[in-house]
Amino acid sequence: MGRVQFADYAKVYVSGGNGGAGAVHFRREKYVPKGGPDGGDGGDGGDVILKGNEQLNTLLDLRYRKYVNAKDGQRGESSKRKGKDGEDEILETPLGCVIFDADTKERLGEITEHGQELVVAQGGKGGLGNWHFRSSTNQTPRHAQDGEEGEERAIEIELKLIADVGLVGFPNSGKSTLLSTMSGAKPKIDSYPFTTLQPNLGVVTMPDYRTFVMADIPGIIEDAHDGRGLGLQFLRHIERNNLLLFMVSSQQDIEYEYNALLDELKSYRSDLLDKPRILAITKMDLQENYELGEDKKVDLDIPVVEISSATNYHIDELKEVIWEKLQDFESSKEDTESAG
Repeated sequence: MGRVQFADYAKVYVSGGNGGAGAVHFRREKYVPKGGPDGGDGGDGGDVILKGNEQLNTLLDLRYRKYVNAKDGQRGESSKRKGKDGEDEILETPLGCVIFDADTKERLGEITEHGQELVVAQGGKGGLGNWHFRSSTNQTPRHAQDGEEGEERAIEIELKLIADVGLVGFPNSGKSTLLSTMSGAKPKIDSYPFTTLQPNLGVVTMPDYRTFVMADIPGIIEDAHDGRGLGLQFLRHIERNNLLLFMVSSQQDIEYEYNALLDELKSYRSDLLDKPRILAITKMDLQENYELGEDKKVDLDIPVVEISSATNYHIDELKEVIWEKLQDFESSKEDTESAG
């Protein structure tokens, strides 16, 4: 079976339904020779609504729906009967979507919870029927309102993965291998750069029913923030992670690589550096006796764990360090919210 194609951007033209026209009608009843106006109101046009669905993880379906129109409301009827409202058009999206007006770049909202709804194009109101316009001086009004037109706009939808931990590293630093080792996810893995061309998610399970979600973001390259390589396309996903796990191969100049990654994030969005960080030094099985030489030792103010995904060296220790950091993050977030 082929791999599911990942799509994290879609542009859709949406239009709410038009409101139905109000009716011009007069009562026609036996024994009521001069029946008054009784034209009903037009129905409201349907809305175009985005709805969160936790089962989805891609915008691929919306890529093929360029134009989405909600149904028009029906015109009013006699006996003051309101026309039927137009049906809403509901588009299901994965969680983590941010929605913008494509022309004005106004941020319309985001979808972060299952079942959450966001109206992106409102339907027009139905017009008033002629019975609304009766008065002592005009007992036979022969006009009614037209329905309002529905809202039309182009929207851009960006998917930013929601994960507890984001893996940050240059190509071939071992991110995909670690994800598969820790979570059982099966990303494409090979020994050359840029194997990962799309983000992958995995759920890491620990003893005592503890779990967290990890996202493998495609490899950043230097100057990714300037649009080089694949990095910029996926840096947006890092914004949603609570904890950043930096990964540098033991074969590289570890401190240089780590600082280069920091510089890329800082150039893209400096507040990303406010997130808690851990450094995993990977591929320790390639070092003699699993030990770093003196020239590779690092002295950083963040937790550093030396690991090997190939042999499971220190993988359980890494999980515990990640878990502890996530709990610290949750506690600090609760303190901030209660203080606010």
